[in-house]
Amino acid sequence: MRFPFLILAVLGGTLTQGPLPAQETSVVMGSNRPSARPPVRPSELDLRYRSIGPARGGRATAVTGVPGQPGAFYMGATGGGVWKTTDYGQSWRPMSDGHFATGSIGAIRVAPSRTDVVYVGTGSDGIRSNVIQGKGMYRSDDAGRSWRHIGLRNVGQIGAVEIHPTDPDLVYVAAIGQPFGPGPDRGVYRTRNGGASWERVFFLSDSTGAVDLDLAPDDPNTIYAAMWRVERRPWTIISGAREGGIWKSTDGGTTWKQLGGGLPTGLLGKPDLAVSPADPNRLYVLIEAAPGGGLYRSDDRGETFRLTSAENGLIRRPFYYINVDADPTNADVVYVNNEGFFKSVDGGKTWARRPTPHGDNHDMWIDPADPRVMVQSNDGGANVTRDGGDTWSTQENQPTAELYQVALDDRFPAWAYAGQQDNTTIAVPLLPPFDAPGGPSAFWRDVGGCETGPAVPKPGDPDIVYSNCKGQFGRFNQRTGQEQRYWVGGENLYGANPKDLKYRFQRVVPIHVSPHDPNIVYHGSQFLHRTRDGGITWETISPDLTAFEPDKQVFSGAPITRDITGEEHYSTLYAVRESPVRQGVIWTGANDGPVHVTRDGGKTWRKVTPSGLPPGGRVQNIEPSPHDAAKAYVAIYRYLLNDWQPYIYRTIDYGATWTRLTTGANGIPADFPTRVVREDPDRPGLLYAGTEFGVFVSHDDGATWHSFQLNLPVTPVTDMAIRGKDLVLSTMGRGFWVLDNLTPLHQMTEGRRGGGAENHLFGPRDAIRMRYQPTRQGTTPEYPPPGAQIDYVVATAGDVVKLEVLDAAGMMVRSFASNANPVTAGPGEQEMRGPPQGGPSTGGLSATAGHHRFIWDLRHPGPDNGTGRAVGQGPMVPPGRYQVRLSIGNWSATAPLVIRADPRVTADGVTDVVLAEQAALGLRVRDFVSEVNRTVARLRDLKRATPEVGNDPVFAEAERALITAAGAYPTPMLQDQAMYLYSLVNGADQRPGRDVTERLAELAARHQAILARLGALPAWNK
Repeated sequence: MRFPFLILAVLGGTLTQGPLPAQETSVVMGSNRPSARPPVRPSELDLRYRSIGPARGGRATAVTGVPGQPGAFYMGATGGGVWKTTDYGQSWRPMSDGHFATGSIGAIRVAPSRTDVVYVGTGSDGIRSNVIQGKGMYRSDDAGRSWRHIGLRNVGQIGAVEIHPTDPDLVYVAAIGQPFGPGPDRGVYRTRNGGASWERVFFLSDSTGAVDLDLAPDDPNTIYAAMWRVERRPWTIISGAREGGIWKSTDGGTTWKQLGGGLPTGLLGKPDLAVSPADPNRLYVLIEAAPGGGLYRSDDRGETFRLTSAENGLIRRPFYYINVDADPTNADVVYVNNEGFFKSVDGGKTWARRPTPHGDNHDMWIDPADPRVMVQSNDGGANVTRDGGDTWSTQENQPTAELYQVALDDRFPAWAYAGQQDNTTIAVPLLPPFDAPGGPSAFWRDVGGCETGPAVPKPGDPDIVYSNCKGQFGRFNQRTGQEQRYWVGGENLYGANPKDLKYRFQRVVPIHVSPHDPNIVYHGSQFLHRTRDGGITWETISPDLTAFEPDKQVFSGAPITRDITGEEHYSTLYAVRESPVRQGVIWTGANDGPVHVTRDGGKTWRKVTPSGLPPGGRVQNIEPSPHDAAKAYVAIYRYLLNDWQPYIYRTIDYGATWTRLTTGANGIPADFPTRVVREDPDRPGLLYAGTEFGVFVSHDDGATWHSFQLNLPVTPVTDMAIRGKDLVLSTMGRGFWVLDNLTPLHQMTEGRRGGGAENHLFGPRDAIRMRYQPTRQGTTPEYPPPGAQIDYVVATAGDVVKLEVLDAAGMMVRSFASNANPVTAGPGEQEMRGPPQGGPSTGGLSATAGHHRFIWDLRHPGPDNGTGRAVGQGPMVPPGRYQVRLSIGNWSATAPLVIRADPRVTADGVTDVVLAEQAALGLRVRDFVSEVNRTVARLRDLKRATPEVGNDPVFAEAERALITAAGAYPTPMLQDQAMYLYSLVNGADQRPGRDVTERLAELAARHQAILARLGALPAWNK
């Protein structure tokens, strides 16, 4: 079903330029009526999501190298899966897509004795509030090309994996546990058979797990384990307890004892370990503690320790960082990854800060054969150095952005906006708006606010973007590059107890522009705020719309380290939406559970939280129906409370009653938390849902759901937007994705499913004439070929599939056939001066059973090369009404197709009439090129058949006049002059210049003169 030419092309939106006929399909042969049931299920559609970037890296907390293979490294992103480079980080490619059940990676290790064996533990140890759940262990036996799940599915986050140096099947795993509550699966695990079975060899409690492991380099039976009590709650982060610390086994993990001898003895937080092969007796421990946090060193395998450094920079934000590594060739060289990247050359006594491409550092691996070669990871991705950290590889080649939301502007082509965690806000185009010498990254824009977003463009003036940075509202002007700051309350939320704040803002704050008035913007603390003047003045139009439980209003971070960035501010608004159907109907949702609605623009409010919903879940998304003001949907997730169920509800009476649409047994699995739901603006009841682990679709208003993952990597889908029949996704680990052209879904009816498939032609959506260079499928960003997308279904393979494009008068424009030569475009039998007949070519037309999408490039066949074969691109057809006719065996169907001009071209004064004139002239020039090519082909054929004709002066003169001689900078003759003129009329949408017609007449006269002279030759007339 899939083949290289089946690439989706976004057209940026259907433009409203007058009424159009309904896109109905009519069967004209073989069958008496259209198909009575949908030909395929949504998951069987041959559709593809495409990544549009950015290719700027996101957070990575696990890296490793391949011993003995210089340049080969693996990276584990916190939401983007496993990636590999074999060229020192110059390029990275995804390795886990299609294999892993989660994109969250905690640890990667390569077996030292067999480097094709790779183990991955899922679930990052950077336990922010947006941390993604682990799903156990994976193993590859072919250097990452394929993977299999090998158990430990329920252990939660995995902090470390260690492999016996001579036995690739003897593996140890440090299981931190589930991040949001106690659990029985924490501890240290061991397998002796490569993951076929596991035994837990060390366990402290249901709240304290293992975060790191190290094997003694000279004795793999000696194992050190770092134990950590950690738990995330929506309102705080708990790191540390009386239990935990450093433990040691000398019998391969069977028995354990706690190490002390100078280590802290009070509250023990997050620890990390490092042992250098250069001195196996030396053990470094970096630990959060109260009192006594810092770097400790033992020179007797952990029997005694001494504090070598209490440098604060080494242990800042310990739940997020705490990573120490020792040089494998020099035990006195030590590195610490924290907010900064630090190096010591005296065994940890003194430290120097070293540069990395991005701050917030997490992990590293040092090549034991050459310690100048390292891979290191941080909040910007992974980077490689070959000179000990003086220079690093780029992070602009790993599309692992964590995005909180997506907003689309109304320009053409559209741009997608979001906050990228750990970076800035970001805006990227769905299609290239112009050629950029700097490549696609030259399109990226920072649009105000900061990493948390959102960034919401103003309708009608997309250069104005309303952005947020951790509760700080800004109005960013892309024309000036300046952001005007209009912070509600003007109060710094960092370091504050939320109960003491006048306005409680979360780091990710809702901003919503009224669909009825682009000058009205809503903004949420615990109250709903409204501005009509871009933020200069704000009015509060609601009471407190949160639950506001006093016991949740605390300083975040316990019992050792405070961490108060607003991320844990509880009892704030998280979702705000106004009905697009009726002005003044506004819905809000809080991150502690309540849902409210006003029907009078904020004068009165009603609490309408779905009954039966347990308290405290985050209302992540509200979707007022685009079809009915009384109807709305909410997506709520409660996994921060250790409840992994999906919660999507629907109301049809302004929230008076709700229906739960996710039972756990109607399509969305019971352990897939839901983040977003959207209703299709073109079809009531067609729903799209984004969950923690994939995309789903419903044709029956949520009664049943079907996977709509297609080729999308498994990563949380944080938000969705629909514009012009295109579905745009934001993800927490893989950037933005686009699913182009939802019309096949619009024309399918869930309730009519029946038996076998039938031949089917979907009515195509309007096509927009665009000119840009596509990119290769699977790249980032992926820009597909421009053109008209024709969707069809072949019931049974075997028959020839033919597609014909007809103009409004029923004349043939282009035809394609599945059994034709891909480069053939004309039948060859045509008069000397006749136009090409538009004979069939494949162009990717498939005849295999199933659904296919074919892209017609909106062009006529190219010029005849002289043998009846069209080459290159033909002129682009003008805007207008066309038909497509699909034939499969003796079955046939037709559907209307509307082609529209690029609105940017129209705005520049190039009308449809002008484009029609240009197309007509382009055909005239193309046909002239074909005539000249046929003359040249006949000339050469004659010379091959009758070599002596080449001695005739008339023949030789004609040959010189037609064909450019070989050599450096020869004078171009008629054939090349004709092609030169052809390029002049096909490169852009424009009114044809007078010189084209004058030059065409001049060249045509010259050609006729040549033909007249050749006509005098007897051999020419045979």
